[in-house]
Amino acid sequence: MDAKKTYPGLLGFALILLVAGCQGENKLMEHKLVANPNEHSVAMYSDEQTYLKVSRMQQQGGVEGVAGDVRKNFAAKDIDDQTPVTIVSSDDNGAVVQIVQGPMKGQTGFVARQNID
Repeated sequence: MDAKKTYPGLLGFALILLVAGCQGENKLMEHKLVANPNEHSVAMYSDEQTYLKVSRMQQQGGVEGVAGDVRKNFAAKDIDDQTPVTIVSSDDNGAVVQIVQGPMKGQTGFVARQNID
C-alpha cells in the first residue's frame, strides 16, 4: 500500500469518529427532571446546603415543618416536570444541574436525587 493514499483516508476516518463521538456524548449526559406523584414541578435550590436545611425542617413536623414549607417557597424555584438538564456534579443527596431548554435555559441549581431521571 502507498502511505500517501492510506494516510489521508485514515485521518478522515478518525475525524469522523471524533465528531460522531462528541455528538453522542451530549445525549448521554442529558437528563430530565421528574416531578413526584401528584406534582407538576420540581424544586430547584440555589445549593445543597439550602436543600438540606429546608428538608430537615419539613421532616420535623409541627411549627418547624410549617416553617420548612414556607422557606421552601422562598428558597426554591419551581421547574416544570420533564425539563431537560445536564448534571454538573452529583452526590448521595442529589445533583447540581443546568437547564438546557426552555425559558430558564442556563440556570443552575441543586435538585434532589429522586427528581432526576
